[in-house]
Amino acid sequence: MKKGLIVALVLGAIILIGGCQACNLQKGLVQLDEEVNSKWGTVQTQYQRRADLIPNLVETVKGAADFEKSTFTGIAEARSGALSAASALKNATNVSADQLTAEKMAEIQRASAQAQGAARMMINVVMENYPNLKANQNFLDLQAQLEGTENRINTARIGYNDAVKVYNVKVRTFPNNIFAGMLGFHKKEMFQAEAGADKSPKVKF
Repeated sequence: MKKGLIVALVLGAIILIGGCQACNLQKGLVQLDEEVNSKWGTVQTQYQRRADLIPNLVETVKGAADFEKSTFTGIAEARSGALSAASALKNATNVSADQLTAEKMAEIQRASAQAQGAARMMINVVMENYPNLKANQNFLDLQAQLEGTENRINTARIGYNDAVKVYNVKVRTFPNNIFAGMLGFHKKEMFQAEAGADKSPKVKF
């Protein structure tokens, strides 16, 4: 009888301790998960900022282009491509942090690179062909804001990756990995370096 009572008490203590640990783990993971969500929100904001600036740049180019229609066709394609890329970027980033699979991350990076490239193409066309427009203050301001947004995006992505790293370590460390999956917490994806980012850009004069 005493043996059975001792066994029951030991099992009860193990269950109680395990329950407390699971409860503490759940609270800790919720806090880390919310930090990841917050950091993703910052990344999202900067991507949306880029997507919003591009149509503004297009409108500035369109409004300041006091040219004959035949002359203006030189940047029509660049304008169209920039607007399309900005729209695709908005659509790609309109997701929650929990939906960021490896495939979704790759889609976002492709959309981001396309939007960045389309904006740069339009700026280059203007700078090469329209001396009056390239001196327009609105154009210059938007160009500077787009360049600044690149830095903000990079900083936001680093912050997101840092938060995901802390979260993933917690989820994957023993004995947390035993309970994390049961509690609904799983490893999250990080932003990876874009293809070709390891190569120095070629400068032409």
